Amino acid sequence: MPIPFDASNLLSPAQIRQAEWDALGYNTINLGPTHPATHGIFQNILQMDGEIIRHAEPTIGYIHRAFEKLAEHRPYNQIAPITDRLNYCSSPINNMGWHMTVEKLIGCQVPKRADYMRVIIMELSRIADHIICTTIIGQDTGATTGFLYFFQMREKIYEIFEGLCGARLTTNIGRIGGMEREFTQDVWKKLETFMTEFPVALAEFRDLVERNRIFMDRTINCGPISADRALAYGFTGPNLRAAGIDYDVRVAQPYSSYEDFDFAIPVGANGDTYDRFMVRIEEMVESFSIIQQAMSKMPEGPIHADVPAFYLPEKQEVYSKMEALIYHFKIVMGEMDVPKGEVYHAVEGGNGELGFYLISDGGRTPYRLHFRRPCFIFYQAYPEMITGTMLSDAILTLSSLNVIAGELDA
Repeated sequence: MPIPFDASNLLSPAQIRQAEWDALGYNTINLGPTHPATHGIFQNILQMDGEIIRHAEPTIGYIHRAFEKLAEHRPYNQIAPITDRLNYCSSPINNMGWHMTVEKLIGCQVPKRADYMRVIIMELSRIADHIICTTIIGQDTGATTGFLYFFQMREKIYEIFEGLCGARLTTNIGRIGGMEREFTQDVWKKLETFMTEFPVALAEFRDLVERNRIFMDRTINCGPISADRALAYGFTGPNLRAAGIDYDVRVAQPYSSYEDFDFAIPVGANGDTYDRFMVRIEEMVESFSIIQQAMSKMPEGPIHADVPAFYLPEKQEVYSKMEALIYHFKIVMGEMDVPKGEVYHAVEGGNGELGFYLISDGGRTPYRLHFRRPCFIFYQAYPEMITGTMLSDAILTLSSLNVIAGELDA
């Protein structure tokens, strides 16, 4: 008589692997999800051989907010505030990227002045994003002075954003078809003050850390990745450029009149933490130059396209003209249809190529919408980058990748 098969004593592959690690004397620790060094809500399950990481397994999903599904149930002009919550360190870039995606779908040509205003806002956002990343890298090596000092420049950028839209972190700046309003005199004044003070602050921050022996010892050869491996993982942005690949969406696929501006693409060689730090430092210099050019060459003209179906009319017109009142009602109530179509548009976000893949069935909301979030893509390489390194190096590697939790869970 055959003996019944008993699967109760069989171990799963994960249990077998854990037993092998236990036999080797490895310790399992959780780096996150709530840990001050992770800079976000995500977890890494580490197998430690003393201070050396032998295996790492990332876990995401702790702040899952279903961005894409939310967007599929909202009118197009109400989706911009959802994009704010992706990379919230440079949310205006997300806003502009979404607006450009819809403009591509409806065939809208944005006026030149609106393009230049967008460029100024996006480059300010890039500087703010890089300030956060570079100062935190310094902080995680013990260089608190640079963090406390240089972070003031981020606050000045947020004051400019506040003058533009009333918000600082999650901004909802601009509208489909251009800008919501002109830069006020107060905004221009704050921008000019920032342009005067920023180069001095950046130079002093570089003096504090760039050639600091402790900082260099901690960051050089820390968490390196080769150009081939970075490309294989789908890296874009500063992390790819630090590995030696000079790919930048602003140059490869120009948008918002970026072809009008002269700027370099900083690249590294080793793809390590030091190179990722230095690429972002040099990118702030280039962003500053782009803002200078945009301010000096700012064209005259309207700040939004003639798209009454998406741009709220002036209040005085709403009060006095029936057509303006109708458009105002339809826009607010989300009753504007868009053409059928399928488009993809990408912008150079703070951490790389931020893309929007949009399918419209001709209705009032997207049929399907997918966000290409750069952090979600390059975070997959993190276990490979930290395996064989010390725990303290894993913290620095994570900081230099600038993983933003909002882009992990869309």
